Amino acid sequence: MTRFLGSAWFLLLGLTVTHKLGSSGGEPWPSLVASFCTAVFYLTLALLILIRAPAKAQAEGLLPRIAAFVGTYWPWTITFFDRTEGALPNLLSTICVLAGLIMILVTIRHLGRSFSLVPQARSVVQTGPYRWIKHPLYLSEEIVFLGVVLQHLSWMTVALLILHIGIQVWRIHYEEDVLRRTLPEYSSYEASRWRLIPYVW
Repeated sequence: MTRFLGSAWFLLLGLTVTHKLGSSGGEPWPSLVASFCTAVFYLTLALLILIRAPAKAQAEGLLPRIAAFVGTYWPWTITFFDRTEGALPNLLSTICVLAGLIMILVTIRHLGRSFSLVPQARSVVQTGPYRWIKHPLYLSEEIVFLGVVLQHLSWMTVALLILHIGIQVWRIHYEEDVLRRTLPEYSSYEASRWRLIPYVW
């Protein structure tokens, strides 16, 4: 049931952005391209949530679920905020959303159906971007989120971005804990990889 509701949320966001595209009239092309890329991102997430494989284990307690829910669903409500008019923010948004979406697709290509929202353990993937960092999907999502913030730029959406980064760090710690406890091979893997940004963290 949770899977279908999660997928439905991103489907709704994708359709909302698509509807805005259809009724945009004389909007400048940077804004239209940025919106199109965002709609593709939302529809991709809706599909990925539907096809993910069952988990072997997941983080216990309520806090990991809250972190997953807040980090995955709540921030994307910025889609309903007022749009940024400037061409430069929308061009930068297009670059971020496209780069993040490509990174997500490459990551999913190697992650396969091990994709999850709540911190869960399925398998230890060590190919593709996982050769260098442990959480390329979180990094990709943050790049897309930055792009969507640029489409709706305000002090409130910037605050949401900062809050979202904090929530993602919280989720990373929960995910690493469940992987460490469930999959013995994870300990040697994590000892030789950076979390998000090589040589930084």
